Amino acid sequence: MPRLFTGIEIPAEIGLALSTYRGGLPGARWVDPESYHITLRFIGDVDERVADDVYSILGDSRWREPIPITIDRLGTFGGSKPRTVFAHTSDNGELADLQAEQERMMRQIGLPPEARKFTPHVTLARLKNVSPIHVADYMATRGHFQKLTFTASRFVLYSSKASVGGGPYIVEAAYPLS
Repeated sequence: MPRLFTGIEIPAEIGLALSTYRGGLPGARWVDPESYHITLRFIGDVDERVADDVYSILGDSRWREPIPITIDRLGTFGGSKPRTVFAHTSDNGELADLQAEQERMMRQIGLPPEARKFTPHVTLARLKNVSPIHVADYMATRGHFQKLTFTASRFVLYSSKASVGGGPYIVEAAYPLS
């Protein structure tokens, strides 16, 4: 049973720049730079029939324009119990529209709606039992963030094995945005 999701790949040079933020946070599980991506739609563990439906319907995507993406700052999810350090992407209507199209497609083939609000980001580290004070110190010492910009020319269908911290991710199919 594959675990699937769609996403935007992070170019190697952007991944290298993001990898400079690794370290300095005790207890963080840092994501390998080759696994950096922006999740568009988490699909989950599905059987082969559903996986085939996902693969097929994504090929019907009408979105065919490259998408400019700017990564503009660091952030955390989890509030007073931080669970993720991420690199935030600027408000981008095109990326949100692509995600909304994929959400409609997944619902069309019978998948339940995504429960979480779409917040485009690149996960840098996963946190478990990490002190909020350590997270605040980490964020404070990395206040100056050099914006990173690239153009996404495709989105991909990823698969992964259930694991702690995610990855490794395998590109099962690529869909051009040009």
